[in-house]
Amino acid sequence: MKKINDLVAVDKPREKLETKGASALKDYELMAILMGSGSKDKDVLQLSREIIKNFENDFENITLDSLLKISGLGKAKASKIISAIELSRRYLIKQNTKITSPVQIYDELRDFKNKQQEYFIVITLDGANHIIEKRVVFIGTLNSSLVHPREVFADALTDRAAGIIIAHNHPSGNLEASKEDINITNRLKDGAKLLGVDLMDHIIFSKDGFVSLQEQNKL
Repeated sequence: MKKINDLVAVDKPREKLETKGASALKDYELMAILMGSGSKDKDVLQLSREIIKNFENDFENITLDSLLKISGLGKAKASKIISAIELSRRYLIKQNTKITSPVQIYDELRDFKNKQQEYFIVITLDGANHIIEKRVVFIGTLNSSLVHPREVFADALTDRAAGIIIAHNHPSGNLEASKEDINITNRLKDGAKLLGVDLMDHIIFSKDGFVSLQEQNKL
């Protein structure tokens, strides 16, 4: 396996990017550019290959802590990777995705399907149902006293959203809406009316599927 210093200039990631464009680079070469340098014991290309291997094994659950388990990868570089991933997600989400069905919403929630805690997520939409932003508002056991309309609608107002979709996962796999789920929905529906924001749906999901409270006439 060649190290960075063994490569001729044209094969080095930065030079290759300049001459051939980003699409010509392999994943580990793009990571090497992001890293900039390796560690005391590992060349940047070797370290980058290990990081990409982790991506391939379980990209959806990549966290700062999981990256720090890679020998030679410090907190500064690991933080840079996490920041790059988050920026990419935010801008990909904003690529004019138009929501036309609950199935699309479920696809947007793929990063949360395997979570072992409950995640309460708010998706803000413009007047044409294009996604503006997707945010985690609360993590933990949900109840109506903890999921406050103030937290749910603050970002929606900042986004000048016309509507929102709320969603939360059931780690147990049971997709039936609980009494507390219905209470939260009704409370937020009342808040939405006061603020002039359309509460379009409440999706309850797990790794195996989802239900739409709008489709079940519970919204």
